[in-house]
Amino acid sequence: MHRQTRKKLLNIVTGIAVAAAAALVFLPAAQAAPGAATANVNVRSGPGTSHGVISTLHRGQQVDVQRCQGSWCLVRARGVNGWVSASYLSTSGRPVNPSNPGLSFGFTIGGPDGPQINIGVGNQPQRPGPRPPPIVRPVAEVCFFDRTNFRGTSICAKQGESIRDLGNWTDRISSINNPSRVRVEVCSEVAFRNCRTYSTSASSLGDFDKYIASIRVR
Repeated sequence: MHRQTRKKLLNIVTGIAVAAAAALVFLPAAQAAPGAATANVNVRSGPGTSHGVISTLHRGQQVDVQRCQGSWCLVRARGVNGWVSASYLSTSGRPVNPSNPGLSFGFTIGGPDGPQINIGVGNQPQRPGPRPPPIVRPVAEVCFFDRTNFRGTSICAKQGESIRDLGNWTDRISSINNPSRVRVEVCSEVAFRNCRTYSTSASSLGDFDKYIASIRVR
């Protein structure tokens, strides 16, 4: 084999090894998965019963599963950081496969025959929940009265409506009840000419009192 060919192959192998090492360092924290203890169980300092007991999980206690090796998983919880048998863990309310717990949690990092990295394997697709009903907001309404202080007979218009010619209501409006504070245009001429704008209620219209021929609610 030529020297240059061997050198290229060596560079490729080295690059793969570096990438695998980087994945081993960085992926466990990024791929932590939620789980829970299914019974009171010992937490050990390593993946196996030959390692000492360092803490205990209680039934139902929530943990973050960092990675799995063989049938053991490294978990973290408040005040707990150690290894637990996968037989005593569940994820999303389902038992974990103790022979290959990484399939349940979506990753497997580490194994008896050397590093294994399987990210996203066995993740169950999350079905979207029911969408909340749309929020229906009431349409603002403005009422126009033929007397001051919102008294007498009235006509009303919803937001977005306009009356180009008030007809028999021309020169009758004396007050405006606008509780939603929308923009209201009152005009002394038809077709929205010579207008005044209100954004609040008006108990009296001053020189526009009984001098309105068209209205528009924005």
